[in-house]
Amino acid sequence: MSRLFLLLAGLCLSLSGWAQNDTTGKNPVPAPPIDTVRSDNDTIRVGSLIIIKTGKGGEGYHSGPVQVHRRRSPYKAPNISTNWILLDIGFANFNDKTNYASASAQQFAPGATNDWFHLRTGKSVDVNIWLFMQKINLVKHVINLKYGLGIELNNYRYEENIKYLTSPTRVIMDTINYSKNKLAVDYVTVPFMLNFNFTPKRKYDYGLSVGASVGYKYSSRQKFKSGETGKKKTFDDFDLEPWKISWIGELQLGWLKFYGSYATKSMFQKGLNQTPYTVGIRFGNW
Repeated sequence: MSRLFLLLAGLCLSLSGWAQNDTTGKNPVPAPPIDTVRSDNDTIRVGSLIIIKTGKGGEGYHSGPVQVHRRRSPYKAPNISTNWILLDIGFANFNDKTNYASASAQQFAPGATNDWFHLRTGKSVDVNIWLFMQKINLVKHVINLKYGLGIELNNYRYEENIKYLTSPTRVIMDTINYSKNKLAVDYVTVPFMLNFNFTPKRKYDYGLSVGASVGYKYSSRQKFKSGETGKKKTFDDFDLEPWKISWIGELQLGWLKFYGSYATKSMFQKGLNQTPYTVGIRFGNW
């Protein structure tokens, strides 16, 4: 009897151990990956991708939708960057400091007063086309050098019926009533600016630039229109200065940019003391 009891006890112990080692029909419980966070959400990072599995399931598993996110790398500005084809649209005007009582002013524009050269509000425009502008990092992308090449198109729309005569240059008050009367002066210009970037880790930065530009006049003309004469253009240098050196500035507020310029001297070589300036909006990447 005791032998039978011992035999049954040994058989039970064998079956018990066999049952603990048997995994038939069951999946093994995997060890969590090294970069997987075991919580309500599983997170796996693969390079710049973040894979998140949400929801709860059985032991060692999570069920539910899988979300894939791409980690954004911080913006890193290049040491040299180039912006092609920028456009400026703004207003052109001049600071008139002419002494119209002087002999030189009366010789250039007989009988003229300050009222002769008043411009129509909002009609005198400045359009600049920059073929390129380049920015070079100087100090940690906070201080940069900016320079470029382009053309400046300055248009001064007069209120009065003044007319420029040539050989020699003189300005008279015409008897014809012009519906359109403007002086257009175009320059090839090279700007140089020191740029201060207050947000160097952002693609569309906040900052300002200050500097100077050198422009060479390649065209000047008076364009007028009336019922009597129709449309006419007179091409001449009108004793305008061939070079224009200006102080320039730029304010950048993200994607919105403003510009301004103020010449260092009068645009005329003699007779009139009219210093041009411009202000407007710049369209470009930076």
